[in-house]
Amino acid sequence: MVGGGAGGLELATLLGDKLGRHDRAHVTLVDRARTHLWKPLLHEVAAGSMDIHQHQLDYLAQARWHHFTFSQGALAGLERETRHVIVSAVKDDEGEEILPERRIAYDTLVVAIGSESNDFGTPGVREHAFTIDNAWQAHLFHRRMVNACFHANFSDDGRVIHIAIVGAGATGVELAAELHNTIRVLAAYGLENFHPERQIHIAVVEAGPRILPGLPDHIAEGTTAVLKDLGIDVFTAEKVVEVTGSRIKTVTGREIAADFTVWAAGIRCNEVLKDLAGLESNRINQLVVKPTLETTRDANVFALGDCAACAWKDGKFLPPRAQTAHQEALHMVRTMKRRLAGEAPRPFRYRDFGSLVSLGGYDTVGQLMGFISSEKFRVEGWLAKLFYLSLYRQHVWALFGFWRMALDTLARWIRRQTEPKVKLH
Repeated sequence: MVGGGAGGLELATLLGDKLGRHDRAHVTLVDRARTHLWKPLLHEVAAGSMDIHQHQLDYLAQARWHHFTFSQGALAGLERETRHVIVSAVKDDEGEEILPERRIAYDTLVVAIGSESNDFGTPGVREHAFTIDNAWQAHLFHRRMVNACFHANFSDDGRVIHIAIVGAGATGVELAAELHNTIRVLAAYGLENFHPERQIHIAVVEAGPRILPGLPDHIAEGTTAVLKDLGIDVFTAEKVVEVTGSRIKTVTGREIAADFTVWAAGIRCNEVLKDLAGLESNRINQLVVKPTLETTRDANVFALGDCAACAWKDGKFLPPRAQTAHQEALHMVRTMKRRLAGEAPRPFRYRDFGSLVSLGGYDTVGQLMGFISSEKFRVEGWLAKLFYLSLYRQHVWALFGFWRMALDTLARWIRRQTEPKVKLH
């Protein structure tokens, strides 16, 4: 497996337990980082309501516990003829090489390297905007945000900090609501001259006609109402054409003040997947796969998660969600067993269990059983929050088993009772 995200790590863990433990297969996981954090939590890291050091999982430890091998490094290339993955060198912060470039042999390869924000070539994004594609980027944004609040408190000049979030998908709107809450909690920890209700201004900017594209209208409407009640400005049909250090500009000529710009618009995959060893890819560099998750040009290479373009319905691809990667990982376990038995893989069938959007401590809205188009299955409030939290617990369960998941949940609840409610540094 290349990629230790929601799908890749679950797959490596399950295959290690079912096949690696009994020496039926040698399972290797490759990832550029040393630790794993469930990607849907990154907006909480950016807002400061979650400490990455308490929720990150060490790949080496997981490999030891679940009978697979971990190799650090980014995917650099693929040799399909000889069946080798090329893994790039690993360097430290000073540029000193820790691990050289390597070639790792495979019989079956699964690519699951996920996706990253798509800047669409917009001028100024790389120079002036934050992204929250990984834990470090989210942590860096939070640290800069906390420093700005401390500085505003010390200056005591009433300065306003403007935050613009580009992209009103789940990540963008969840981040906006979470920031609204956590900055107010932060101010309670000794920031006597800082008044968030006057000195923090948050705007969400979306190129499409409404927020949360792809989700049902009633979820978008409910979420919009909550954001506006919080005083968060929501701009729709405003495509951003330039980002500067102090503002963003849209195609209609509107200029929105932005001391901090977070780019959460669209997804694309790493350039390494573009025509990777002749494999078919689409315009956002996803690997095109068959219904079995096999790549179209090589039966020994599979792809899952955000980096896989798998046809779904109405001419659309499977949605880039954690539940998609989770289901695909379970399907790939069955596929690997069939391959070992000399049997052909079966098609993957996705079950849409709905979508949930968490708006910090203010509300959670969503729809269960997404394959049924009806507001009768709408959930909100504490019940929706419970379902939302259970998604992460399901991921932890897949990685550690039920009892360790239960103990982890209890331990984190106890720890939260003796810690600050937000990360202060």
